[in-house]
Amino acid sequence: MTGWSTHKGSALALAVDNIDTDQLIPARFMSVPRSEGYGRYLLHDMRRDDDEQLSAEFPLNRHEGVSILIAGHNFGSGSSREAAVYALVDAGIRAVIANSFGDIFATNAINNGLLPARVNAEKVTQLQQAVSDVPGELSIDLTENRLTLGEITATFELDEGWRLKLINGWDDIDLTQQHNHAISAHRDKRTKTTPWAWPTKPD
Repeated sequence: MTGWSTHKGSALALAVDNIDTDQLIPARFMSVPRSEGYGRYLLHDMRRDDDEQLSAEFPLNRHEGVSILIAGHNFGSGSSREAAVYALVDAGIRAVIANSFGDIFATNAINNGLLPARVNAEKVTQLQQAVSDVPGELSIDLTENRLTLGEITATFELDEGWRLKLINGWDDIDLTQQHNHAISAHRDKRTKTTPWAWPTKPD
């Protein structure tokens, strides 16, 4: 994936608590090949009325080009379906801001270049109120773990390893390979000090 350190995009409030992965993408759509894109299934049932028509009351149906969601508490809870992240990414979402996230969802998000920005509840409420009706331009800086929306600024929590993965576009293997020099030096030292512990090569 492509790494990134800053993003400026259209942010919209989705002030609903406990949106789980089954709501993010219902299970019946997961048989669709990823190559066809999952974006059209994002929050499929929440966005539609009883007649399967897009509801004008749902925030994402009223605005296009949104790349940042300011969500409610416990976003991405539920089952461990990576397709929930695929749906967000394929719909153009680069970051979700919330007070808390499902653990597995957050890990899947990082592995797909999506930022799960954990911000304290008071700041989340401020941000939601600022873009409750009309999207606003929000800036994200991964180098400083900072968000800016107009005059509102907030810091977010992010594991250092996760931050490196997002900025560099790394996966878990890349994260380990940054230590290749130290790994090689340790291996060379161990082969000399404990040669009996290493497998012998066939003749």
